Amino acid sequence: MAFKPLMDRVLAELVEEEQKTESGLIIPDTAKEKPQQAKVVEVGDDVELVSKGDLVVFEKYAGNEIKIDDKNYVILKEDEILGKFV
Repeated sequence: MAFKPLMDRVLAELVEEEQKTESGLIIPDTAKEKPQQAKVVEVGDDVELVSKGDLVVFEKYAGNEIKIDDKNYVILKEDEILGKFV
């Protein structure tokens, strides 16, 4: 299924954190925090600061989560993105 965000919105695939700590302890699902990193999959026409393929960090409770083809995505406004990895 194809999805194109509108205006200044970004579609990004959530990046899950590691299931284990550095010492090897497994973290249960109930103790995990909501992911704050995502890989940009598609951008709206008005987006200027990020592009497809960028790994971004966004505000903790930003965006709307959706599921497309059994993958978890978040739709963010460009101003909810705090930065990108270079």
